[in-house]
Amino acid sequence: MEIKPDKKLITKSWLTLITISILIVLLACALYIIPALDNDVEFTEFSYYLWWIVIGLILLMWIITAPIMILWIKNLSYFLEADKIVIKKGILTKIKQNIPFRMITDFMLERTLYDRWLGIGSIKIQTAGQTQNATGYEGKLAGLTNWDELHEKLRSDLSEARASTKEISKSSKLDEGALENILIELKKISSILEKGK
Repeated sequence: MEIKPDKKLITKSWLTLITISILIVLLACALYIIPALDNDVEFTEFSYYLWWIVIGLILLMWIITAPIMILWIKNLSYFLEADKIVIKKGILTKIKQNIPFRMITDFMLERTLYDRWLGIGSIKIQTAGQTQNATGYEGKLAGLTNWDELHEKLRSDLSEARASTKEISKSSKLDEGALENILIELKKISSILEKGK
């Protein structure tokens, strides 16, 4: 089953950029204390250069970040298969990340402030052999509108995968017993052959 992130994920990215822009403006406003503390700094000249720098930083951030975010989200897709979750992502370099159910230990539902406001959510995938990610999660399914239903489905799929793994391990234990019997018989044959030499 293929799942594409909702377009609200792009809206979340816009809201994140707007928030960062507002924080830059607030930081610039806080820098107005410098002319007040230093009599050598002329207020109008300081103000002129400060706002040009602020506007330049914000424009540069939007020009670089906005197209990259849009392309990233458009190339993002998730596939739920019987035995694994596949995450396809990337702009120039395409990445296909396979996360087998046998390695998954848990799913974590995450909804930030913007997620709750837009009606979307994310599911983080935790595995036994954690990658070297700083997040501590192997993968993330972001921008989901049906996050709750999908979270429950993934948990039930994980339970089914664990149950089938237990059945396989039980049958392999039976096979191990048969292998031990074969090994004993081979040792007997080997000792008989050695005596005959």
